[in-house]
Amino acid sequence: MRVPRARRMIFVDVRAALLAFRSQPYFQLRPILRRRELPAIPEIRVGACNDQPIRPEKDFVLYWMIAFRRTHSNFALDHAIEQARELKKPLVILEALRCDYPWASDRLHQFVLQGMAEKLRDLAGREVLYHPYVERTVGEGKGLLAALADRSCVVITDDFPCFFLPRMIRSAAKQVSVRLEKIDSNGLLPLRATDQVFSTAYAFRRFLQKNVPPHLSHFPKADPLARLSLPRLKSLPMEIIKRWPSAPLSWLENPKSLAELPINHRILPAEIRGGEAAAQEKWREFLTQKLDRYTEARNEPDQEGSSGLSPYLHFGHISAHQMFHDLMSREKWSDAKLAHRASGSLEGWWGVRPPVEQFLDQLITWREVGFNFSSHRDDYDRYESLPAWAQHTLAKHRRDERQWIYSLKDFAAARTHDPLWNAAQRQLSTTGHMHNYLRMLWGKKILEWSGTPQQALEILIELNNRYALDGRNPNSYSGIFWCLGRYDRPWGPERPIFGTVRYMSSANTARKLHVNEYLRKYGEQKTSFREIED
Repeated sequence: MRVPRARRMIFVDVRAALLAFRSQPYFQLRPILRRRELPAIPEIRVGACNDQPIRPEKDFVLYWMIAFRRTHSNFALDHAIEQARELKKPLVILEALRCDYPWASDRLHQFVLQGMAEKLRDLAGREVLYHPYVERTVGEGKGLLAALADRSCVVITDDFPCFFLPRMIRSAAKQVSVRLEKIDSNGLLPLRATDQVFSTAYAFRRFLQKNVPPHLSHFPKADPLARLSLPRLKSLPMEIIKRWPSAPLSWLENPKSLAELPINHRILPAEIRGGEAAAQEKWREFLTQKLDRYTEARNEPDQEGSSGLSPYLHFGHISAHQMFHDLMSREKWSDAKLAHRASGSLEGWWGVRPPVEQFLDQLITWREVGFNFSSHRDDYDRYESLPAWAQHTLAKHRRDERQWIYSLKDFAAARTHDPLWNAAQRQLSTTGHMHNYLRMLWGKKILEWSGTPQQALEILIELNNRYALDGRNPNSYSGIFWCLGRYDRPWGPERPIFGTVRYMSSANTARKLHVNEYLRKYGEQKTSFREIED
């Protein structure tokens, strides 16, 4: 087999890799020094979007960054660098932000802009040309990608199977006259590792346990831009800069800049800051302060026991590969600890401590089962994608009498009779995230208090995508549709409205969990769990 010129032999200290956030190659997680070859990006993660040729005579390689908004642990960036090296061309990174995407708001925009500002600072003087473009009026950015593609040897972009991005890539592939490739850097299991759509988390977990081990030896480089040797491009052509100028750092860092854009200004920015540095800080905090108590604290609303990284994973400011490696290096793990039998069990297969096993199940199983669904089904966000049993039982109880019915405005304003539900909605609308356990209750109650299950789904999607920083994501759609039966099974006894879809109540939730502090923080007034009744 021909070894690409980009491959080379290096020594890898796997214990220091990524934890020190230094330049390292792909690796297997073994607590020893290992001399090994740097492989190319796995072919299974590369998808051709058109049949246009690579054009070596053009000016540069273009990386169109649309989902994996990071310069570390990113297969797409690795592939773009490899192409630039092979072709001996400069590398241009385009990160553009349009103003008319669905649910565009100050909250979502600021999170992205903070990451763009960070990259603009960090990439100044580096051997890549970074072009952050922010659309100021609707349609202003039209033509930018085509203009850059005309000068590109090849265009590399991110393969993210959700929201408007797949449609945007398909449209772009028809418009550019050069090869366009999309790269999967979503999770540990490549999207194209299976054509099967899994109906339960158990079935997907069992498939993972059988099939993910070979992929654990192919990780993206921690810092691919370190010691990079590529031809430099001083600037883009003047006609492109004049029409589509790079956003100045002073503008990106100024919160008042949002007021200039035609987006929703009623959804205010959240306190959580976007960008890779903030993601790394949040991740280190979880590893050092929260991981050991993850089992007990994760489901307690009065504690912030989760990692809080879902917004950063959604916007691509941190990589699941890095998180996995950091975590397992901390555990001094090797693949020799894997259980021999793929049982699909929740714990025990990885061979690490229970809180680590449980976190891995969230990071890998529950996160990636959503990517599996959305990458193989275009109707991932439609009611008709629910399992047949769920559609049948909900249809059977569609006309059941509802004691309470609320409108979208009522839900958005947290105007229901239920103090705990209202507190969860206020947390979402003010902070951009919601406690993991309460999000399930939140969704179940919207189903119970809406006129029909179809209306409930519309409200769930609208509220989640409008307010949540981690919305518009395969993982968040998994959570929404789980409330209506996806990845679940029928539960008895059969109930009004729910049928055999799993039921949850605020009263039971408040009895099982500690919520008093949560209610004091997000409630309209001080409320004790004893006051909560269904």
